[in-house]
Amino acid sequence: MKIIILGAGQVGGTLAEHLASEANDITVVDTDSERLRDLGDRLDIRTVQGRGSFPTVLRQAGADDADMLVAVTNSDETNMVACQVAHTLFHTPTKIARVREAAYLTRAGLFDNEAIPVDVLISPEQVVTNYIKRLIEYPGALQVIDFAEGKAQLVAVKAYYGGPLVGQQLRQLREHMPNVETRVAAIFRRDRPILPQGDTLIEADDEVFFIAAKANIRAVMSEMRRLDESYKRIVIAGGGQIGERLAEAIESRYQVKIIEMNAARCRYLSDTLDSTVVLQGSASDRDLLMEENIADADLFLALTNDDEANIMSSLLAKRMGAKKVMSIINNPAYVDLIQGGDIDIAISPQLATIGTLLTHVRRGDIVSVHSLRRGAAEAIEAIAHGDAKSSKVIGRAIEDIGLPPGTTIGAIIRDEEVLIAHDDTVIQTGDHVILFLVDKKYIRDVEKLFHVGLSFF
Repeated sequence: MKIIILGAGQVGGTLAEHLASEANDITVVDTDSERLRDLGDRLDIRTVQGRGSFPTVLRQAGADDADMLVAVTNSDETNMVACQVAHTLFHTPTKIARVREAAYLTRAGLFDNEAIPVDVLISPEQVVTNYIKRLIEYPGALQVIDFAEGKAQLVAVKAYYGGPLVGQQLRQLREHMPNVETRVAAIFRRDRPILPQGDTLIEADDEVFFIAAKANIRAVMSEMRRLDESYKRIVIAGGGQIGERLAEAIESRYQVKIIEMNAARCRYLSDTLDSTVVLQGSASDRDLLMEENIADADLFLALTNDDEANIMSSLLAKRMGAKKVMSIINNPAYVDLIQGGDIDIAISPQLATIGTLLTHVRRGDIVSVHSLRRGAAEAIEAIAHGDAKSSKVIGRAIEDIGLPPGTTIGAIIRDEEVLIAHDDTVIQTGDHVILFLVDKKYIRDVEKLFHVGLSFF
């Protein structure tokens, strides 16, 4: 696939890295020559320096025969104009744009071929807000991913000393919970992936990824670790777009406070939000945190745009008694260094956004793609189409499907039913199949499995 990526920042660079390793023809456009040089040195891609919305620059990048344009510069306007130019002059089939400003996103009919021709809109703030909201719903989870509109969920937890299953084999999970269907899809031990087998022993500190129907998630979590109590009091540092959207989404169920430095923004948040308490000041102000009884907070969320400010305020809040802290970290190099110490969960907006972008880049009928463990592995939801003649998966038991190395099928969603995958489970047309890959170089092989042969048409 020939793909042009506008923007060589964190999202554009990470996307180029994912796609370049999968035999795509990638061109990255940016005004910053240094960023382009760095990407060009590391990856097998073309780079073009210039403004991505200019027709001459797009033509130089190969827009005449490009299959897809992904506009992820820091400017909403540049991204939108680039999609318009690509549509009008080059008839680019698929145009994806990152648009952050809510004023654009709330206007119905703005993004269609008669107006601004954007096929897929990506709003990083909304993606991250939804991600954090799911983590709040399951205290103790490191990652929560929805499949088939939430019918099934994949949850990552850290196995703790004293958990019922620690030191036991995976097959004993069924003995512990005979009425609950679940499957352990992946285990990460000391940062290395382990393909789970029935005789795999769960060790303390393992990161365990399991899939189950949404109704069974809490029961399975309790087998891996002591269940954390539900949150009640939540403090949010940063009243930007993510802080505002999150407070709006959760304020009816939790006691929420926002700490925001900017006085005008504080006034706006006070007028906009219903029951959230808005405080003006710095989240790194020890006296303010003391005054607001941070020791009583169940969860402290650092959601500003400044990594260092997020890290320092999170460390201070934890030191002063906040039970759990989560922090947005934009610099990927920081994420692995920080998570699991005093900061319980480090949230990478880039990786959350990348999953949404990859969903629309994958071949075959791929409904969703999610990065696991900061991009170390992937979870994919694919729909099986065709019949036994035209499809490589339909009518076959899972044990008879030639899955690539390091790939497992965790579950199948059939209509409203969540079926946990077993060797003898037979895939039917229309099934949503949830797969896990610990080695992303086999992604193309997985996509080919879900291609429908010409005989189907």
